[in-house]
Amino acid sequence: MTSPIFDIASLRHAYAGKTVLEIPHFSIQPGAVIGLIGPNGSGKSTLLKLLGLIEKPTAGEIRFCGRTVEPFSPEARFAITLVPQEPFLMKRSIFDNVAYGLRLRGDDKHLADRVHEALALVGLPGEDFVRRPWYALSGGETQRVALAARLALRPKVLLLDEPTASVDAASAQRIKEASVRACREWGTTLVAASHDWPWLLEICDDMVHLFRGKFSGAGRETLLFGPWQALGAGKWGKLTADRQQVVVPAPPSPEAAAVIEAMPVGGAGSDLTGEDIVLTGTVSRLSLEKKTGGVVATLLVGDLPFTVRLAPDQDNARTIFPGNTLCIRYRIDRIRWL
Repeated sequence: MTSPIFDIASLRHAYAGKTVLEIPHFSIQPGAVIGLIGPNGSGKSTLLKLLGLIEKPTAGEIRFCGRTVEPFSPEARFAITLVPQEPFLMKRSIFDNVAYGLRLRGDDKHLADRVHEALALVGLPGEDFVRRPWYALSGGETQRVALAARLALRPKVLLLDEPTASVDAASAQRIKEASVRACREWGTTLVAASHDWPWLLEICDDMVHLFRGKFSGAGRETLLFGPWQALGAGKWGKLTADRQQVVVPAPPSPEAAAVIEAMPVGGAGSDLTGEDIVLTGTVSRLSLEKKTGGVVATLLVGDLPFTVRLAPDQDNARTIFPGNTLCIRYRIDRIRWL
């Protein structure tokens, strides 16, 4: 078996004494595509900074290619590169921005060709952009130039923090295509944090859901947040906008988050029990899951979004489309609290 490119053990990271990330163990294989999802403040950006060797964890160990590495370690300096959510360009031409990393490591052979190639990967024609100053770009173009500067290095690891959050649709598509191409052609390991989970489902080998600094699932579960209320007859939960009852066990606190694994009614093993809750909603979005070939649907139950997986061989998987009404079920005794 191939050794992990990253191996994390007993990691904990804190700011001002407050723990923001806690990961007992996590490993990433070379060439893997890993998606990080979770609400704001869940620890996604912190994890990327630690993997990017920009910060040192408060406790624990990060091993890169089998070796313990410190921030800005020479052996990983040009092998790992991070594109932050708000990329920074230096006050110089686009050519000099893209060429900077290559020059820094003394690798300037065929420099102009490589800069043009990197810009072409993100959909920016070099003849139109290389002489432009840093300030003459749109937000989407800035993000693409920042990515081109990293791709010019052909890194072993590419880390992306919300790469499509604040860009136009054309820029988002180019960023996605360039990132996937790097993985396919160069064997680059990609770790991307994004709220655009349909894209992550389509490209990722695995997904990780982060919540309050801890792994909470594989990214395909439904997370519902409090406040929770007593529904009567010993039940807890909340009412949706269309007056359906989302029933949960007694919560540990009014603001606790519930992890619910829902499945469509009528799927394999769908015999209902007394612990099953059945809800009806409208399909709002469908995404293809790369790893399994299945379909992941987002279902609006009143005003609450639920995630449900449809297996490729499921009877109704091929007939569901946005706008369909679908019934789902979940078991109360299988809900996890975060």
